[in-house]
Amino acid sequence: MKLRKGRAFGAFAVMTAMLAFGACAHSDTDHTVGKASFGSSAGEVESTVPEETTEELTEPQPDRTVHVVAAGDNLIHYSVYKNAEMLAGGSGYDFKPMYSEVKYLIESADLAILNQETIISESNPIRGADGGQLIFNSPPEVADAVIDCGFDVFTMANNHLLDMGTQGLEESINFWNKKAAENDLTVLGAYLNDEDANRIRTREVNGVKIAFLAYAHHINGNECLLDDSPLRVVMNEEEDIIERQIKEARQLADAVIVSVHWGEDDTTVVTEDRIELANKMVNWGADVILGCHTHTAETMEWIERDDGTKGFVYYCMGNFICAQTDNFNVVGELPDFDIVIDGSTGQLRLENVGCIPTIVHYEYDFSNMKVYPYSKYSPELAAAHGLPYAIPQGTYTSFGWDVINNIIDEQIPQEFRKLDK
Repeated sequence: MKLRKGRAFGAFAVMTAMLAFGACAHSDTDHTVGKASFGSSAGEVESTVPEETTEELTEPQPDRTVHVVAAGDNLIHYSVYKNAEMLAGGSGYDFKPMYSEVKYLIESADLAILNQETIISESNPIRGADGGQLIFNSPPEVADAVIDCGFDVFTMANNHLLDMGTQGLEESINFWNKKAAENDLTVLGAYLNDEDANRIRTREVNGVKIAFLAYAHHINGNECLLDDSPLRVVMNEEEDIIERQIKEARQLADAVIVSVHWGEDDTTVVTEDRIELANKMVNWGADVILGCHTHTAETMEWIERDDGTKGFVYYCMGNFICAQTDNFNVVGELPDFDIVIDGSTGQLRLENVGCIPTIVHYEYDFSNMKVYPYSKYSPELAAAHGLPYAIPQGTYTSFGWDVINNIIDEQIPQEFRKLDK
């Protein structure tokens, strides 16, 4: 379970101190992230601003800060939606109580990002990997719950996109686009056509413009279904498109966040192909990479460019919610960090970078399911966890407070652990 360190790549960034939205300069300060030049040059500003106002324009401005929280796979298994059905009293589904213990972390963030692992296709039957088939289609009330929880950005690039075929995927895209319009959300990762896929999604938060991109490793062997469809999902292997989009996003925004579905299920080894792609993406301009798919909490690290600037990668956030029955599947991560634009220089840096461990709790027969942050969980709750008795039974069925702490010790470097939030 040891991380094999990746190579560092570099790209030198030039900056001008004239504009608050200018490009980033090289800095030796830790956690500094590179930024490409964009917008007008300093000379152009000087030529159009009256001399008497120049001094006022160059005065230092306050830093602009965005506090970001992210979550991994919102994986709606059969037992997850059956809990929601019970909570709704037999009339529809109520997922909100299952997120109640972490809601304060999500809604207090300036920006919250979630990987929505399952589609929502209202014309198809609800599925949750029941009957032994790894096929998912979730009730629409899932969206109401995670929106209520406080998430602003939803990524959809994952291997379950075609579980209900292209018709189901198109329905899900339209469903989330409607939710986005109604609730001021940003949705990405699966698109109606090429033009839609090439439209870089951005949000401005606290005066900081942030761009979002999302890519998938595979679609469970169903990629061929897209051959005769206008629907578009950008795959990890399409590096020419990824490079172009990241570089374009870097010119459009102050910060670039990339969500990527990659890795092998139920493993915690960070393989060379992911290390290499992460280095490439940081070199092209990604500031933060949010990894998904393995259903395990994996390690994280700074990736340094040749000029000394850095990006940060969370190799996998694990599950946000699920009903899996191996102990490593119920411990996840909430990435937690600040994007800061220096008011004096326009320079971007990441501060307070780390993650909050989470635990998916359920009891015997999968009842009382909730997501807890580490700070609100306890040895007593761990002792009551239903994982050792769950059917179908997993392979790693031991559970308890010591098991949780062992997973955290092995997978989350100490300097990035936020155990008290």
